[in-house]
Amino acid sequence: MNSLYWIVPLGIVLVFVLWAIMTYNGLVARRNETKNAWSQIDVQLKRRYELIPNLVETAKGYMKHERETLEAVIRARQTCVDLKNAGSIGELVKAEGALTQSLRGLFAVAENYPDLKANQNMLKLQEELTSTENRVGFARQAYNDAAMRLNNAIEQFPGSIVAGMASFKQAEFFEVEAAEERKAVKVQF
Repeated sequence: MNSLYWIVPLGIVLVFVLWAIMTYNGLVARRNETKNAWSQIDVQLKRRYELIPNLVETAKGYMKHERETLEAVIRARQTCVDLKNAGSIGELVKAEGALTQSLRGLFAVAENYPDLKANQNMLKLQEELTSTENRVGFARQAYNDAAMRLNNAIEQFPGSIVAGMASFKQAEFFEVEAAEERKAVKVQF
């Protein structure tokens, strides 16, 4: 009878320990899912950054008088590359918005060059850039979904207890801040 008194508290402790382990492992899985989703954005951004110099080089021959527009695209791209490696998500989102704006400017100016609009290299680059923009969008959506799942797990009770004890941090969402960035990029050649 005396040993029965120890079995119930021991069982309760064992259930609590198992729950804590399962909750911790779930949080780790969600954090890793979020990191993976971010790396997918990284892959698509790298592809985007590699396409832009080709686009600029193709346009350079036709747009000799539009040096300022071309340089704005190059500067915005370099800022994004630098921030991708060292900056926060919020800083990268702002830089991506600036890059999108400079690309819009390039595409708008390119409308004035009929030979450029008909150039097969430019058409191919336009198609690849459009495809890449779609991939970036899907990767951002997947990242934000993973970040939401992680943040929910961190905030919801009783997982918040384990998250607090294990110092889990909420993931930052990849959000558009400026209203003009919410507009679709219009690519026409």
